[in-house]
Amino acid sequence: MNADVVIIGAGPAGIQAAIHAARKKVQTVLVGKVRNSAMHGIEIENYFGFNGVKSGTDILEDGLEQAKSFGCQFFDMNVLSLSKDGDLFKVRLEDGSEICARSLVMATGMTRTKLGVPGERTFANGKGVSYCATCDCNFYKQKVVALVGGQAEAVADAEFMTRYASKVYLISPTFDTSPSLLEAAEKAGVVKIEASVTEIVGENKVKSVKLSDGRTIELDGVFIELGGKSSADLAMEIDLFPEMDDTIKIDRNCRTSVEGVFACGDITGKPLQVAKAVGEGAVAGLSAVEFVKKVSE
Repeated sequence: MNADVVIIGAGPAGIQAAIHAARKKVQTVLVGKVRNSAMHGIEIENYFGFNGVKSGTDILEDGLEQAKSFGCQFFDMNVLSLSKDGDLFKVRLEDGSEICARSLVMATGMTRTKLGVPGERTFANGKGVSYCATCDCNFYKQKVVALVGGQAEAVADAEFMTRYASKVYLISPTFDTSPSLLEAAEKAGVVKIEASVTEIVGENKVKSVKLSDGRTIELDGVFIELGGKSSADLAMEIDLFPEMDDTIKIDRNCRTSVEGVFACGDITGKPLQVAKAVGEGAVAGLSAVEFVKKVSE
């Protein structure tokens, strides 16, 4: 499908960008999972206009309904990849569909979700625990690895790792992605395990993982990929290179160094606050609309 503006990330920044873009009557598409937002499931008490405590989940869901009411199309999916074809950006979703857009707004946040189990921190930084399969795949040729996560990125990267590793496990208590993506991974030889990782074990390097069902799986590497790709990961696919701290540099109009690409929210740096995210979302949404109208003239 075609769109004027595609916004990646359904947190406060992305939803606000969608509201402002859709109100300007351009074809606006919002892609992301509200439940992946750092604001989901927490309480907010320092946001303008709210007395006392309000559910972050309720705010996100109300905002999403606002965006839809102005004509924004919403896809409850993660983005698998980005590419550029001439003046258009191509956004590939986890179900295999593709959206072509004139402008992009990056708003998925930047923090890699940690698993939070014993051994994770010990074996990070080159000792067998990684948060990016496409970055570290070459280190695991003909070795046994596990992808930990049940969403699109983990499933897609598990299938990808079958081209390098001798055996690939995909471990998660639940799988929240398209059946076709899971089917492709299993067809490629991925072994799916419905359990949680409770501990990562080793000496100088990772040797095994312990699972919630009592099993121990011997392996050489663990890729932890919970949720979708961060804006920093996706940005590099269209030659937008993050700063050393993984933030994306923007100007006052939320423009990045790539023409037609805008960024807002946590990906642009501190403070990591809802108020900043919403403010930048408004600016990014309006700037994307202005860009689209200019190139359409």
